[in-house]
Amino acid sequence: MDFEVITVFPELVASVLPYGVTGRALSEARYRVRSWNPRDVTSDNYRRIDDRPYGGGPGMVMMAEPLARCLQAIRDRRAAEAAPPLRVACLSPQGAPLTQARVQSISQGPGMILLCGRYEGIDQRFLDAHVDEEISVGDFVASGGELPALLLIDAVVRLLPGVLNDAQSSLQDSFVDGLLDCPHYTRPEVALGASVPPVLLSGNHLEIGRWRRRQSLLATRSKRPDLLEQAARDGRLTPADQRILDEAS
Repeated sequence: MDFEVITVFPELVASVLPYGVTGRALSEARYRVRSWNPRDVTSDNYRRIDDRPYGGGPGMVMMAEPLARCLQAIRDRRAAEAAPPLRVACLSPQGAPLTQARVQSISQGPGMILLCGRYEGIDQRFLDAHVDEEISVGDFVASGGELPALLLIDAVVRLLPGVLNDAQSSLQDSFVDGLLDCPHYTRPEVALGASVPPVLLSGNHLEIGRWRRRQSLLATRSKRPDLLEQAARDGRLTPADQRILDEAS
């Protein structure tokens, strides 16, 4: 899997990935990340990649032509390597929300070209001509697309085969089945004045599974009722789930 990242701050991308799960997977060559700085393909002495917006207004806008040349450099390199073509995604607060389902879909493909915007925005002509999709990591505005791109990479990489020590771990994540995850406990049995729920010590895996499902349902109803409503509309709640919710009302 490849991630080709268009960014004016390649050192920011490189500084985060060597750690934790993503770092181990990177060292094992389970995925590849390359950063491409559009300043490297400019033709003027100032290596300019931004200019004032037409129509006036605050801030600067990333120029279409340096970005187009940068994208072409990526495609030329990949063609020379006989690497598969990749979709282009722009990290943007105007994009579709990044969901676990979208992360799973990306993890099953060859990777992506990730465009990290800066300044006030990106010339719309580049977006119209070259960007396949816009992706948002939340309803807020960051100073650039690098951190959102790193979030996407991290979320995708942990789903790649062999990255997590236990392949079942990702199957129990929040959002996989449309609900939030259940609470988790570890040793010691008593900590901070509270004990581990007795069912988790019982060794009865059927009852433990039921307890976890109940906690997942109740946590979702408490913290993200919108997810529970969507799960009901999608038919992902069983009659047993509904009984749990009714009894806890």
